[in-house]
Amino acid sequence: MKKISYLLILLFVGILEVSAQQQSQYTQYMYNTLTINPGYTGTRGIPSIFGMYRTQWVGLDGAPKTANFSIEAPITENGQGLGLSVISDQIGFTKETTLTASYAYPLQLSADTFLSLGISASGNFAQIDYTKATIYDVNDQYLSGVVTKNSPNFGAGAYFHSSKWYAGLSVPMILETKFYDNVKTSVASQKMHVYAMGGYVFDLNDNLKFKPAAMIKMVSGAPLAVDLSANFLFNEKLTLGAAYRWDAAVSAMAGFQVTSGMNIGYAYDYDTQKIGNYNSGSHEIFLRFDLFSGTKYRLVTPRFF
Repeated sequence: MKKISYLLILLFVGILEVSAQQQSQYTQYMYNTLTINPGYTGTRGIPSIFGMYRTQWVGLDGAPKTANFSIEAPITENGQGLGLSVISDQIGFTKETTLTASYAYPLQLSADTFLSLGISASGNFAQIDYTKATIYDVNDQYLSGVVTKNSPNFGAGAYFHSSKWYAGLSVPMILETKFYDNVKTSVASQKMHVYAMGGYVFDLNDNLKFKPAAMIKMVSGAPLAVDLSANFLFNEKLTLGAAYRWDAAVSAMAGFQVTSGMNIGYAYDYDTQKIGNYNSGSHEIFLRFDLFSGTKYRLVTPRFF
């Protein structure tokens, strides 16, 4: 069973090479915007610490697992922001870690509308450990030991927001990077991804808010990825919602504002493609801490973003 599972993972990686390798995927991206758009940095108006863990295709040996940690804060009176994030992706016997620093400068367009322009610089550290693989040709010098590849990158993004809505356009990694190009038959490349997103908060009554949102991911050689979601916020405490990833998965989401500075959330994905027959879905959990210091910081946007 293990050999079959690894074969499925290698086939999946091969498909990604044909249709362009994808960056990390999140169902609760609306709470994790920093990793997608550097323009988001500092826009919440408070220092925040965020952690997320996602395990995909549970039950399939070697399936993707992603851990994400980030911290961001406004650093000036006019809202300029700095952020730092670490993403760790593991698929089978491959592991990729990305460290990113971001900066954003806000422009006030009206009394309640802002445009935040962001840039980011990142380092990518990729590793493939052949000692954990089943090698049929043990004499193949390219399929032995641990191989690493490090590469720099940079990104840019624009993030519009008010107290009721947000919209963003970003390219988190502009440079294309090729990995393991010493093995000509299995080159993996990281291509440029373009993200567009938006959402709006409706006040249905004093105790209920509704936010539909959408994200589109575009990359050369791959199908257009579309995420649609709808969340309800009850009494500024409980969040319940659902999402649909076009031709890929349906999701259920739940969150709870434990304290004024602590928010926890969970999402479950059910795959609608054939691979869903071989796994029991995907799980994603996040924890966010908002740090306050006296009266200097205040939450200037709804917790929905």
